Amino acid sequence: MRNMRVVTESHQLAIIINRRAADVYAYASDPGHLPEWAAGLAGSIDFVDGQWIADTSMGRIFVVMVGQNEFGVLDHFVTLPDGHMVYNPMRVTSIGESSEVVFSLRRETGMSDDVFAADVAAVRSDLVSLKTILERQAHN
Repeated sequence: MRNMRVVTESHQLAIIINRRAADVYAYASDPGHLPEWAAGLAGSIDFVDGQWIADTSMGRIFVVMVGQNEFGVLDHFVTLPDGHMVYNPMRVTSIGESSEVVFSLRRETGMSDDVFAADVAAVRSDLVSLKTILERQAHN
């Protein structure tokens, strides 16, 4: 794919959410919910002319989610203001009445240890937010 950089490392972050996988998938697959749980990605997001456009601290970005599917695939592409595209593999799988969400964070060529560590921490925080929101919804 054009505008994508070479990946040199992949780090998987996972979290168990005490909600059925179908519930987690339904919520997380809706880009409109991103500002609620993905603080690093979107302060606000709107669907404009067939595209999800988010305003972030980096500037305006575009988010494209894979289509709805029965496999729990939540992969998405983020196009940054400079035109660089980041592919983010993400899955939700069933563990009985709970689920596991796995996000593969990819380190690109030239990314410093500090920047990659900050990305890992940000994604981990986002996953904890996702868990908190979904488990809170289950109790309301």
